[in-house]
Amino acid sequence: MLAMPELCRFFGIVIAMYYNEHAPPHFHAIYGAHKAEIGIKPLALLRGALPPRATALVMEWAALHQS
Repeated sequence: MLAMPELCRFFGIVIAMYYNEHAPPHFHAIYGAHKAEIGIKPLALLRGALPPRATALVMEWAALHQS
């Protein structure tokens, strides 16, 4: 169960983010047992890991929603 607000869910990937979490600004991507923190500006993997296809989908989602 997630302990933070869910922003989006697609292809089994959950995107979640706290409003006022530690710097740098980032969101969390969860895919099954895999978890990653993705920096918003610039888009970059900060911590954790996802399978390659899930990583590509998350980065594409983030690029589309960056503004």
